Amino acid sequence: MNDQLGRATLTIVEASRRLGIGRNQAYEAARKGEIPSIKIGKRLLVPKVALERMLSGEAA
Repeated sequence: MNDQLGRATLTIVEASRRLGIGRNQAYEAARKGEIPSIKIGKRLLVPKVALERMLSGEAA
């Protein structure tokens, strides 16, 4: 589940790069629930496993 750095999540900016969309578009998609995300304090993070499932067409 974790990558080589031990992180199980991506920032919205990292997720936007992976998806090939802009930062603002990624924040809006997360707000709408189109990108799986979790809020921890003020940080909005994207679980890598959930993003990979979404991209592969599997249920989240």
